[in-house]
Amino acid sequence: MVISEAILFAHGAKTELYQTDEFIFQEGAKPKFYFQIKSGSVKLNNFLEDGKEFVHGFPFEGHCIGESYLFTDHCYAVNAVATSPCEIIKLEKNLFSELLSKNTAIHFEINRYTADRLHFRYLISTLLSIGDPITKLEILLNHLKTYFGFTIPYSFEVPYTRHQLATLTGLRVETVIRAFNKMEKQKIIKKQNKKIYY
Repeated sequence: MVISEAILFAHGAKTELYQTDEFIFQEGAKPKFYFQIKSGSVKLNNFLEDGKEFVHGFPFEGHCIGESYLFTDHCYAVNAVATSPCEIIKLEKNLFSELLSKNTAIHFEINRYTADRLHFRYLISTLLSIGDPITKLEILLNHLKTYFGFTIPYSFEVPYTRHQLATLTGLRVETVIRAFNKMEKQKIIKKQNKKIYY
């Protein structure tokens, strides 16, 4: 988790429950809270004019969402939508600012987390220009495995569904499935009980 739950609650945070497909915040809204996911998973997205959806990421338990907007006067440029029932810790913006001003270590951790998220965005943007599905998936899986601190082959259980991986890489679900079948034959990944290990 980015900030200890005990610290957040000690500074006035509360929890709120969100159901699947419910908005946590919407594009164009003014940021009023620091949000940290206590349980469940979230999709950061935009809906395009043609009705299509562009997905920026799928943060889950322990991650914060929209934190960078608390340092600007900008409105949200993305939506945050629950992809499962979620419990979200919310801390009012002014109380969040007070917490950071009193604790430079937490401020530094938020900056590091936001920098990691920005790096991930650059990586995802690069994937859109790569044609080969296996290369796209390997780049994404390498990043995730390194981020979570895994080094041994097949030690990392991929936390995303095939549909989510397709959305992140700009591929079709069928293409991801075919690519994973090839990657399994090449011993790049291992499949077990419908889970992917890298």
